Amino acid sequence: MKIYDTPLAPNPRRVRWFMAEKGIQDIEVVTLSLMDGQQRDPAYVARAGLPQVPMLELDDGTCITESLAICRYLESVYPEPNLFGRNPQEMAVIEMWTRRVEMMVATPLMVAVRHLNPRMAALEAQVPAIGEHSLAGALSALKFLDRRLADGEWLAAGRITIADIVAFAGVDFGRMIKLQVPDALVHVHRWAEAMRARPAATAGMPPHPAA
Repeated sequence: MKIYDTPLAPNPRRVRWFMAEKGIQDIEVVTLSLMDGQQRDPAYVARAGLPQVPMLELDDGTCITESLAICRYLESVYPEPNLFGRNPQEMAVIEMWTRRVEMMVATPLMVAVRHLNPRMAALEAQVPAIGEHSLAGALSALKFLDRRLADGEWLAAGRITIADIVAFAGVDFGRMIKLQVPDALVHVHRWAEAMRARPAATAGMPPHPAA
């Protein structure tokens, strides 16, 4: 198998983090440069369907894109430690929180970075108003996460799960626009520090550039 990856981008980071939590080391990593447009190479797009990363290429040639789909496949092949749920109730709660954090926090922060970080102008036409609106929505959603985290160490279970990985990859990506989590969100800060302390946090990560 091969995983097509790129540094810094949050969706590929989800997969790298997931693999690191599980100790997966037998998948070849192919690094693409988005700034150089390697994801738009016709041969790559023919396999991936879209000029995006990450992509998992199986030994039989099957190509899987979308970070959560890749992680679900890897969970089935490498079941421990469990990150998607051990029983129907856990699976449903983890799925619920994964969807919430992706829609309310991770995606808005990715949009904010794309429209507010000057480096991203090389990839698309920026509309600062879209970036500011998305950033405001993500900051509001962090209050919701703070309330959730007041009740436990992790978002969706008594251990780290895919929901925490998706949420933190988005929050940490916000550093590219100098995101400041309000001091009042003490539970988010505590959770973020716990995430940064995990060995998987640095898996494949170069130094994070400033905005």
